[in-house]
Amino acid sequence: MRLFEILLVLSCFALLLDLLFIKRSAQKTGVLLSIGSSVIFVVQLLVEGYRWQLLLVYMMTALFILIVLFRHSKKMVNIKIGKPLKYSLSSIIVILLVVSTSLSVYLPVFHLPKPDGPDKVGTQTFHFTDQNRDEVLTEDQSDKRELMVQIWYPTENKKNNKSETLFPKDKGMFKKYIQTYANSLNLPDFVFDYWKYSRTNSYENVEILPSTSPYPLVLLSHGMGTSRVLHASQAENLASHGFIVVTIDHTYSTFATIFPDGHVTDYKTKMTTIDDRKRIGDIWTKDVEFVINQIEKLNSGAIESQFKGKIDLNNLGVMGHSFGGATAFNTTYLDHRIKAGINMDGSLFEVENRDAINKPFMFIRSGSFKDWLVDFKNDKNSDNEINKQLSDELHIIKNVINQGGSAIYVEGTQHFNFTDLQFYSELIKLTGITGDINGKRGSSIVNQYVLDFFNKQLKGTGGNLIQGPNDMYPEVKFIKPEDL
Repeated sequence: MRLFEILLVLSCFALLLDLLFIKRSAQKTGVLLSIGSSVIFVVQLLVEGYRWQLLLVYMMTALFILIVLFRHSKKMVNIKIGKPLKYSLSSIIVILLVVSTSLSVYLPVFHLPKPDGPDKVGTQTFHFTDQNRDEVLTEDQSDKRELMVQIWYPTENKKNNKSETLFPKDKGMFKKYIQTYANSLNLPDFVFDYWKYSRTNSYENVEILPSTSPYPLVLLSHGMGTSRVLHASQAENLASHGFIVVTIDHTYSTFATIFPDGHVTDYKTKMTTIDDRKRIGDIWTKDVEFVINQIEKLNSGAIESQFKGKIDLNNLGVMGHSFGGATAFNTTYLDHRIKAGINMDGSLFEVENRDAINKPFMFIRSGSFKDWLVDFKNDKNSDNEINKQLSDELHIIKNVINQGGSAIYVEGTQHFNFTDLQFYSELIKLTGITGDINGKRGSSIVNQYVLDFFNKQLKGTGGNLIQGPNDMYPEVKFIKPEDL
């Protein structure tokens, strides 16, 4: 909870105690409490902003203030009620206040954790259209493939701009965004309205930090049905350490993507078979390749921007989560421009002719990988198409390790600990999609290993963490070829 939210809840309980236990003759105490509570009430609404989780606290605080102020009035009727009714009503009120407070605690206004690099972070968003590719995920045959990408980069932020909100600032766009998300979960829009207060650590459209040499580049793909928004903290952390990071929204495979003209696309991707996965994987792979083409134009000046000459295209990495992680592997294998890649807990969609990858690559798996591997070895059936696919994937991971790459899993994590979803609410743990590990701890571990990998492969520095076990991170376990 935010500071004035906490003070408001405390003042509300103080007013209730005044009504229950302080004599009506103690006018001064009641007046002071009422004035103090009124100030906190107004400041909370003006400074921090209203949110629906505190509605009962707002209502009770306003009611208590009025009762405390007017109970000393001569016109105030002295209503006497029996103790059983008095304490029954009080108990109900306390329960309602606890419910409201709990909603505020477990559905908090969250902010992204601060990146640990020495540089501040700037961000800029681009809209690219691939005129050479038809959009196959819509029925309109004239549609071309459109992508929204966000670039994160080191900055000085000389003008001391305020950090950006995580979600769209424009009220109309924000409303469309949460409507799309709420509709997908069959929930009313207001449930996600408080997201408008969440902030990043980035500054929009500020100047890139001058450097004597161009910055290495990392492209980042989200998982199926999520969004680039869920990887903002990872992008910020890499950018704070001297990387340019490009996050991609794979259109119609996100829960919502907002375009500059205000229209919002939602999830339209269908994947029921292995062939479907390969077909969508091919689309995402071409998305990444197209974005690299656009970044080359930004760097050359063919597309006018502040990034001309600032990007080291000879040191280009890709990474992704889930289906985006599988895409990172596929593009690393296919695109000669990519030097290294990371797959965060993504099952591969293409395993044929992928054995001979000769580039640095790292697989990061969730904590359930060890148990899954045991179960898979005990139950696998070579005649099953899916099991055959998974066996081939394990063979690829073994080859990556044997050729100097890395494969690790992080104890206490689950699939969505590789996204920012773990910061949204502690209740998410109850669904099982994030693990028992503290969200900030899990995020920090992943960030450190991602940074160490790209420092070594794209900058030629570091690389200590990816060499083997480290006492600072006992949750990280290295997978050996014989384990597979």
